[in-house]
Amino acid sequence: MISKQDLIGTWQLESWTVGYSDREDFTTPFGEDPKGLLLYTEDDWMSASIARSDRQTLPQDIPFRKIPEEKLAQAYLSYFHYAGRYRVVEGDVVHYVTQSLNPNFVGTEQLRHAELDGQTLVLSGRDEAGGVSRLHSLVWHRLSGVGGG
Repeated sequence: MISKQDLIGTWQLESWTVGYSDREDFTTPFGEDPKGLLLYTEDDWMSASIARSDRQTLPQDIPFRKIPEEKLAQAYLSYFHYAGRYRVVEGDVVHYVTQSLNPNFVGTEQLRHAELDGQTLVLSGRDEAGGVSRLHSLVWHRLSGVGGG
């Protein structure tokens, strides 16, 4: 069973897949080569950020607040982030979200089942959208921390 000490450090994302209760296939929300960092601190804070590897840059000749909404929407849809406190409970990790790119995440508790194999961490979680149950599976590799180096 995973412990807090097992998590502390920096993790790099390898993959994010989603399976569905109403079909056999799965999707990759941020493509086949997503980029991401997951941080767990000794003092119980966490931060997760994920982006598509093929994100388009924003126009540099326009002030940020004047960039057309459709360009900002594309940037929003190609990036995901949340942060907050965390706690390990019987092999699972609960993230208590205090900041998020998606305002609907703030104030939520995100339950993740955690499995550790050497320097590879797999976090999985369920949610429901449109009456369909989804299973998210994220594979992370340790970059640094107590359990690695």
